[in-house]
Amino acid sequence: MIYSFIQGFLFSLSLCLDLGMVNVAIIKAGVERGFKHSFLIGFGSCFGDLFYLTLALIGFTAIFQISYVRWILWIVGTIVLFYLTLKMIKGAINPQEITSGTEVIHRSGMKDFIFGIGVAISSPTVILWFAVVAGAIVAEINKFERMTLISFVIGFFVAGLLWSLGLAMLSSKAGKILGKNYIRAISLVSAIIFLYFAVKVFMDGLRTIIKM
Repeated sequence: MIYSFIQGFLFSLSLCLDLGMVNVAIIKAGVERGFKHSFLIGFGSCFGDLFYLTLALIGFTAIFQISYVRWILWIVGTIVLFYLTLKMIKGAINPQEITSGTEVIHRSGMKDFIFGIGVAISSPTVILWFAVVAGAIVAEINKFERMTLISFVIGFFVAGLLWSLGLAMLSSKAGKILGKNYIRAISLVSAIIFLYFAVKVFMDGLRTIIKM
């Protein structure tokens, strides 16, 4: 159970660490409107991610029984993970600059929360991630007992929650001061975790082929 919790935690972190729509929204809200609004957007995005994870867990078993689907998930998932690793390395070398716009958006806390859910569900990065990467990783967990699966989901949610909390706190206090160094640090850690999962997915698929 501890292993599955850690796997869920790292899996969620690898999703969180991509500088996509969700993180940009959290960072900009922190810089422009402070911790509360930034965190609520991140908190909402946790439920958007959980929505996709639930879909992956519900529909995964039947789909993964198809041989060519396993091959696609393995090959495409590995390629995407290595691509994202290179993308994050590039981001660490030449980071994007997050700047606050001239017009500040005002929303209530509930609207920020709903906005966070919507951003996560509509994010191309999140959709791509769950379409080609989640299957190969969730497959390992789906083979085990119910409590192991629950532990994985809890780890997944906790990582997203802690990430949102930390990113909101940093964005509200240090986003403007650190500038590109802030983005560089996110990209570097992201690259390391993406590389870990790229190797893991590749090796898991390779072991499966050897057994066949």
